[in-house]
Amino acid sequence: MASALGSGPRGRRFKSVRPDHSKYNHMNKRLHAYYRGSVQGVGFRYTAERAAAPLGLNGWVKNTGDGRVEIVVEGDGAAIDKFLNKIESIFKDYIQDVDIEWGSFKDEFVGFDIRFD
Repeated sequence: MASALGSGPRGRRFKSVRPDHSKYNHMNKRLHAYYRGSVQGVGFRYTAERAAAPLGLNGWVKNTGDGRVEIVVEGDGAAIDKFLNKIESIFKDYIQDVDIEWGSFKDEFVGFDIRFD
């Protein structure tokens, strides 16, 4: 696991295992993330869906019962980085914490969906 990216506004910590692998950024990857804070009821899922589609990313986003938002996304590593940056910039005032885990690409999704389960 890599160290935290740094403190956000109001002392929020953004934890990530996002390695610095610029020469490998165009490989297909998988990301599993949990966002905590005031992230439900603010359009987070719909924004994630709209951000993923033009980047050619596949996966899903859903609210969890404990108030978090969960995202699983697969695709080009550089596109996933752009996706994360967009989400974090739009919702910086709502996100208190994010746990990110990188995994191996599984190619199990077609498109990016909002799940309601």
